[in-house]
Amino acid sequence: MKTLKKTGLLFLLFTAFIACNTKNKEDHSKHQTKENIFYTCSMDPQVKEDKPGKCPICHMSLTPIKSNDTEANEISLSKQQIQLGNIFTQTIAETQASLEQNYTGVLIINQEKTKTVSARAMGRIEKLYFKTTGDYIKKNDPVYLLYSEDIAIAKQDYFTAYKQLAMPGDFGKNARSMLNAAKRKLVFFGLSNTQIEALKTTNEVSPYTTFYSAYSGYISEILATEGSYMMEGSAIIKLADLNSLWLETQVNVNYAKSVRLGQNAKVSFSDFPDKTVNAKVSFINPEINPDTRLLLIRMEVPNQNLLLKPGMQAIVKLTQSNIKGIFVPSDAVIREENASYIWIEKRPGVFESLMVETGAETNGMIEIKSELNPTKKVVITGAYAINSEYKFRKGSDPMEGMEM
Repeated sequence: MKTLKKTGLLFLLFTAFIACNTKNKEDHSKHQTKENIFYTCSMDPQVKEDKPGKCPICHMSLTPIKSNDTEANEISLSKQQIQLGNIFTQTIAETQASLEQNYTGVLIINQEKTKTVSARAMGRIEKLYFKTTGDYIKKNDPVYLLYSEDIAIAKQDYFTAYKQLAMPGDFGKNARSMLNAAKRKLVFFGLSNTQIEALKTTNEVSPYTTFYSAYSGYISEILATEGSYMMEGSAIIKLADLNSLWLETQVNVNYAKSVRLGQNAKVSFSDFPDKTVNAKVSFINPEINPDTRLLLIRMEVPNQNLLLKPGMQAIVKLTQSNIKGIFVPSDAVIREENASYIWIEKRPGVFESLMVETGAETNGMIEIKSELNPTKKVVITGAYAINSEYKFRKGSDPMEGMEM
């Protein structure tokens, strides 16, 4: 009898234990479900409820969202959110493409084709024969009149030596040596043979000398004024040959890696819509502008009939053919201040941000230089919708906390 009572008591205790344990599991399951799922509206994501129902704003049915089933840089979206966000994915493989970039440039004077007319001796500018920038100077045109005591002394030495040539004996021989020395000095000062020979017939040596241009070109800069005192070698006028101009433009640092000397370019002009000129890259600045992250490149442009003018704007089209790489739509890349990243589909409905290095951008496509898993699908449209939803839910940037 006692044994029967003990057995009954143990059975009651065991039944009570099973019931409590089941209740605890149910309570824990309900609590866990309540923590892991919330309900939101696809049209109004600011609405968050802990139970199903209708959106108080647009009255659409709320969508259940799991809140704790993803890692820090992941986000889970419902089928309805994917559809409304126009989110499409695609497996991306390496392709061959032609990179074509258009840049705006400005025509400037070709510095390799400029000449400087300078003072051949110390003296004072008495007259400038050309006083306007843009004037054309032909070779052998008079440029300036110089008062110079040094040149006057050399002229006098030449004149005196010439007069003594007819003297007999050593006087005549010494005069020949003095004449040659004086002529070499006058040639050094820039006098022409005609000017030197004219000294033989003059009655009085003048301290004024007219200097003529040894080049043809357009005046790009006037550096002296009448009455100014010039040191030997001081620049007076700069001349530019406009038969060839420079075109300078700045390219994006990502594309700059693929620009090379001698690369072909097509140049067009807004002032001459029907005119296209072929040019080649002749200079690449070794230094990148730290503020704009742009690189200056230069090309030489022929200027037949002098139609083109310095300061004129031009469009440069740089093309590279048969470039192999991974290209995605430009809108697929999220660009932040310190990094660029894309969204990939980790598993159905779950998307993960992936930091990438970008390259050249052309025709609405951008190159991805980072290695991508060929089995993963990249979000090609709707990346910004995912990004906005991520920031709204987690209140941070997908790149925060990742190693840069």
